[in-house]
This record gives sequence, structure tokens and C-alpha cells, in this order.
Amino acid sequence: MRLFPADPPPGPARPGFWRSPLRGPWLTAVLGLGLLVLLALVTITGFLSHAAYQGALGHNAIVPFDRDLPLLRDLGWPTSPSWLYAATQGIHVTVGIVAVPLVLAKLWSVIPRLWSWPPLRDAAHLLERVTLLLLVGGILFQLATGIVNAQLYYPFKFNFVVAHYYGAWVFTAALVLHVAIKAGSIRRALRARGALGPVRDAVASRTPEPYEPDGLVAPTPAAVTISRRGVFGLLGGAMGALFVVQAGQAIGGPLRPLAVLATRGGSNFAGPQGFPVNHTAAAARITPQLVGPAWRLELVGARTVRLTRAELLAMEQHSEELPIACVEGWSALQTWTGVRLRDLAARCGAAGASEVMVESVQPAGVLRRASLDSGQIDDTRSLLALRVGGEDLAPDHGYPARVIVPALPGVHCTKWVGRMTFTGGGRA
Repeated sequence: MRLFPADPPPGPARPGFWRSPLRGPWLTAVLGLGLLVLLALVTITGFLSHAAYQGALGHNAIVPFDRDLPLLRDLGWPTSPSWLYAATQGIHVTVGIVAVPLVLAKLWSVIPRLWSWPPLRDAAHLLERVTLLLLVGGILFQLATGIVNAQLYYPFKFNFVVAHYYGAWVFTAALVLHVAIKAGSIRRALRARGALGPVRDAVASRTPEPYEPDGLVAPTPAAVTISRRGVFGLLGGAMGALFVVQAGQAIGGPLRPLAVLATRGGSNFAGPQGFPVNHTAAAARITPQLVGPAWRLELVGARTVRLTRAELLAMEQHSEELPIACVEGWSALQTWTGVRLRDLAARCGAAGASEVMVESVQPAGVLRRASLDSGQIDDTRSLLALRVGGEDLAPDHGYPARVIVPALPGVHCTKWVGRMTFTGGGRA
């Protein structure tokens, strides 16, 4: 019994509908290999950033960590090098955006296959179609949600972190299956024409690939208007331009002013004390009463200690040059001055604590807190910062006190700290 008529309906399923003389197995294979390298980099750095963002941070985890990335759970997220999260998330966001032209080019190169007729031929074809659906849908979902998140724009109603994380697993599984299914086709295409043959040879760069029924090559190609060299030149130019207008928010230096499309690049990098904030004191409903003279830092351990800001400043002060790095991909290197977290643990009788819960003074309903593990507490560079760049913290940067920990996402470097509860300590 035939499920579909032998002849396709009018439109994109007809063999003569797609007429570009450039499409073919070789072009698709080369675009796919290039895209595979970029997507692998985005995927690896994405999972690493997830581990830092909520993996080993105990109560920060939306997905319970005993079921999530167990190896990293056991190892803990490291504090060295201090720029680790800034690098992984900067690469993740920058490469993800730079890959967009290549994603579109790859989809353009295979679009006739998406309309192949009949839509389903056998079980193998069904598996290929399902992986294509998950692959194309997955990459479009990941790029769309990732880009709007990097722009601090949330038109959707679901939790971005959870959706982006599980979307990454669906996309990764589909990508692995698709590569496994297409590995033979890729090898044949590259063997037939060489890895760079149609680019090096000016004639081959404009000549259609051999026609195959139900393939990517048009049966009646249109006239050539651009060579394959030109296609790669356009792609390289588009990707390079996106890199220039995006990467400066992560790399800094002379690229920073050029990052005009980045959330925290160009003029958007300005902020109190020379670096930006995502969450201002006003947005957090921080009032002068909450952080004024009556403010106290409550340390809870074997005993409870309450300290004024003057008493904190009277403790031994340490300065560290550390980046503040955010999930949107931007980072800023600053000199922070304050009291070591390990010294605060000792002050309340919790030396050697295995965990500290850091809580902000933000009003109920917008309470922010973060859990830090023993490695993050014990690192001598981990501070309760009171000053930055030689000045008292600005209100938007967390005055009267904020946490700064090397290699930790900025979202977990709690601002406007009011209470620190140490557990698992008490050694002399």
C-alpha cells in the first residue's frame, strides 16, 4: 500500500524547484565539517559553564547534582585559573553567535533534502528524518534562546537555564546520531572531489557537481552567479564581522570598543566604577535603610557573630585581581579588596567549613543566595569584597559587601551580603 502518491505536489518537493548550481554533497560535507568543529566547541564550553553555574554549587542547582554530571560533582568546580569561567562562557557565547551564518549556510545547502519526496521511504529514512527534526529544531532553539539571553531579553515564559540545558542534551544526541548516519556520505563526497579541490580550482568552483536522482544537485541548474570561493568568502566575512562586534565584551582590550552589538561591549560596557552591572540596587529593591549604618554582617557557625562594616575593615585586608564574569559572555578584570572567606569562617568558629550559604539583604520575594563549597571558601583569593579599584563598592556593585570568588560565575558572587552560614567546619 502506497502512503504517498508517486508524483510530488507542486512546490518545493518538485525536483526542479531548487536550482542553485552550487549545491551538492561536497559543499554540504565541507560546511558540515566546519560547523561540527564550532558546535563541538560551543557544546563543550556550554556543559562546562553549566557545571560552574549550578553544578557543584549545592543549593544553587536547579537540576539536583547527584543526577547531573557526577564526575564534576565529585571534583568540584575549580577556582584556578581565575579566568576559567570567563573563558568558557566567553567562548560559548561568542562562538555560538559567530556560527550563525554557517548554520544558515548549512541549512541552505541541504534544504532540498528537507523537502524530499516521498517524505518517508523506509525505517532508515524515518530515523534520518527524526534526527534531522531534532537536529534542526534543536540548533535553532539553542541559538534563538541563547542569543536573546545574551541580550538580556526574555520573551519566553519558561526558565531559560533549564530549557537551554535540556535542549543541549537533545541537540547533542541528535548531532551524534546524524554524524554517525552521514559519516559514509561525507567520506565519499570528500574522496570524490578532494577536501579543497572545488575551492582551489577556479573552474570546479563554478561547475555543478555530478547529478544524482534524489540528491542535492539540481537536475537543471540555474546560471552561476557566485562561485564556491565566493560563498566561503561571504561566510568568512560575515563570521569575522560578528566576531569583531561581539567578542570584545569577553576579550577586552582594543576589541572592547568595537563590540557594538554585544550586551556589554562598546559604550554598553560603561557602569559604576568602570564596569557594568546586570542587576542594579534599584532593581533589587535595595534601600538606604537596608545597607546604611544599621547594616550588620551576620556570620553563623559554631557561634553567631555580627560585624559592622567598620569592624570588617579593621580585619586583615587582602587585594586580588579577579574577573567578574557573567553568563551573557562579558567579563571585567578588577582589583577587589576585602576579607578572606576563610578568615570569616574562623571568626565564627567554622574553620574548615565544607559549605557556606551566602544570603543577600534583598527583601523577601527577591531574595538572592548562593552556596559555596570548601574549595571556594579555602582559596586565599576568595573574598568578601568591601572595595573595588581602590574605592568603596558602589551600591550597584554590592555595597556594603559582596562575594568575589575566582572562576565563579558572577551570578553566584552575591551582592549586598547580609548573612553567611558556615556548615561542616569547626576545626581549630
